[in-house]
Amino acid sequence: MKKILVTGGCGYIGAHTIVDLVENGYDVVCVDNNSRSNLRLLEGAEKILGKKIKNYTVDLCNYDETYAVLQENPDISGVIHFAAYKAVGESVEKPLMYFENNLVSLMNLLKCVQEFQIPHFVFSSSCTVYGNPDKVPVTEETPPKPAESPYGYTKQMGEQIVSETVKSFSTNAILLRYFNPVGAHPSILIGELPLGKPQNLVPAITQTAIGKLPQMTVFGNDYDTRDGSCVRDFIHVSDLAHAHTLAINYLVEGKNGSRCEVFNLGTGNGVTVLEAINTFEKVSGQKLNYKIGPRRAGDVIATYANNDKARTKLGWEPQYNLDEMMDTAWKWELSVKKDESLHSSQNSILN
Repeated sequence: MKKILVTGGCGYIGAHTIVDLVENGYDVVCVDNNSRSNLRLLEGAEKILGKKIKNYTVDLCNYDETYAVLQENPDISGVIHFAAYKAVGESVEKPLMYFENNLVSLMNLLKCVQEFQIPHFVFSSSCTVYGNPDKVPVTEETPPKPAESPYGYTKQMGEQIVSETVKSFSTNAILLRYFNPVGAHPSILIGELPLGKPQNLVPAITQTAIGKLPQMTVFGNDYDTRDGSCVRDFIHVSDLAHAHTLAINYLVEGKNGSRCEVFNLGTGNGVTVLEAINTFEKVSGQKLNYKIGPRRAGDVIATYANNDKARTKLGWEPQYNLDEMMDTAWKWELSVKKDESLHSSQNSILN
């Protein structure tokens, strides 16, 4: 059984990927400093799997701590690197924090990958590397444009760091450019759990619908799109997670044609923000309280994927449609509220 190190494994995509890896025969070690996550999602993943996951509370920006994890687990054969800050708006406000965290952690990890001769490396990248593309859908050969945010630049630079670094030693790498992950595991035991005010669309929708937020804002309705709102490619998080398992399989089986390959992970369907809201309202039966606001700095106007390469080479087939994405996201939000109400009742009894 091959052992995979998952960084950021207590996060949204990381926890779903841990479930998919273990269900497909891999052993997993998790690393997360919990600065943007907590143990709830990892515990949910353990409930789904019926087993404990070895977890280290480690900050990858600390090289010695990172090295110690690899030293303690010399049989790790692959790394999937999620751990990074990822809020576009926050990155515009705090660019240095994003450059330091996202790039230093990646470089420390790659130093350890080189030192311990780990053969397989998968990097969590993003469609933000395309900037505002001249045409859509984007393919892996679409020329990157200037990023629209410091977060986007960290992904562009991260890709360059990975692709240049693996040329100098024996590791093979895959860069996975994903679009907009949404939804929750069908068990509803894990889902998106933003700390503080949500930065992504779907948790903003579900938190507004359930009353955590009084109102949500659609940032701009004057773009050159079908209804004036931005166009995104929403992909169910479980489909995205499975693509990481397939990427590791692809490297383990030696199917890669070069030292560093790139794959788009999106459904290939462009959906506007207003269309996403309408779909949520239809699926949930909830009328959403939202307003139209000004454009937000850092937002790309329209982007969605050509995913032919991932389908052909990885054998990846997205299984969930937009209705199912919104349905699982809403059920997860209801589950979170139920747990919070139960916790609040227990505290009242104790007090």
